[in-house]
Amino acid sequence: MAINAVRSDLRRKLGAAAMALATVFAVAACSSDGDNSAQPVQPAAPPGSHSAHGGEAPAPPQPLRAGERFVELKMAEAYTPAPPEGAIDEYRCQVLDPDLTEVAFLTGTQVMPENLAIAHHGIVYAVPPGDAAAVREQDAKTPGLGWRCFGGTGVEGADVEDDDEGSDPGAAWVDTWAPGAAETLLDQDAGYKLEPGSLIVFQMHYNLLATDGEPGGSDRSGVRLRLTDGTPQTRELETWSLDAPTDLPCAADESGPLCDRTASIADVTKRFGPEVGEFADEQVEECNEGGEPLPGDTQTCDHEVEEPVTVFAGFGHMHMLGRSLKVELNPGTPDAKVLLDVPQFDFDNQRMAKLPEPVEVDPGDILRVTCTHDVGLRKQVGQLSKLPPRYVVWGDGTGDEMCIGIMTVSPREP
Repeated sequence: MAINAVRSDLRRKLGAAAMALATVFAVAACSSDGDNSAQPVQPAAPPGSHSAHGGEAPAPPQPLRAGERFVELKMAEAYTPAPPEGAIDEYRCQVLDPDLTEVAFLTGTQVMPENLAIAHHGIVYAVPPGDAAAVREQDAKTPGLGWRCFGGTGVEGADVEDDDEGSDPGAAWVDTWAPGAAETLLDQDAGYKLEPGSLIVFQMHYNLLATDGEPGGSDRSGVRLRLTDGTPQTRELETWSLDAPTDLPCAADESGPLCDRTASIADVTKRFGPEVGEFADEQVEECNEGGEPLPGDTQTCDHEVEEPVTVFAGFGHMHMLGRSLKVELNPGTPDAKVLLDVPQFDFDNQRMAKLPEPVEVDPGDILRVTCTHDVGLRKQVGQLSKLPPRYVVWGDGTGDEMCIGIMTVSPREP
């Protein structure tokens, strides 16, 4: 599958909770394995841990660099989490407006949590002006402050990426925060371009485990943006989203109507529409030799590069059954490199890992993404243990799965 096809069709791939994921930020435990390996390791807790972090105050801000400024945004009012019945987790999205009147480049973010007893982790999205109306509409039609969301902004029409000339780049996953995490920055003069009228969607995951499922009070967290006007030399960053199929059968001791692949795809289609429901089969046709599903824990897909770029960083995205993820450049060749290695995926710590050194990628190169999921985690994760067993395919829901290697890149001249 060609990279341009991946980028121009991202809306179809990720559905209503799509992630045209973009970021400049990196937390990395970096290691190398010989001269042919660049292996940023996305830090993680044990898979399936998904418990309250608790009690870790935010790190102090790092000094501003030349030309940078801070813009601090805060939720419009305090919010008291109200998880669905029987749950202790709520994902809530809020609109924050940086009031930009001129173009700026986003070079860093820091979440500023107020109530650490319930603030489990947060995600920051940048929404371009063309999608701002959809976000405002979602906010206006939802009772209370903000709206429930999972895996993305949850805004129909905002999570879109399109390569057509003059189109918006789509909502961008800018950064992920967990308690204790500091703001992290790329060393290069690079950032994500924010046009006037851009918005921020701030998703906070509230977890009431520390309060035994009882209301843990209200929260009014904020986000500190690091902005610069940029220069003619500032490199504009983009995101490449590399996906692979998910074909995870029920465990040997599980049974039920949704353990049938066709029935599971029909269920995804019912919940999220045909664009999402059809994607599992489309991935198989594009990624698997012979175009047939390959049921199992591990899936892979090769993506052919069509334009020259520099790769700066990356991170992996899966849901609650994710175990590990890897992105490789030109695997099986003398010049092979591991660009991203996530040996222990943690849904609550999907932070960027920057490469030890930027890597140049050329047309004709292959980027391979490989994901491993574990159906056994279904019994260990509270949010999944009450759901009926299913053959897990691509979908937006908590009980569905994804496999995406998200690479932060900057175009360069051929």
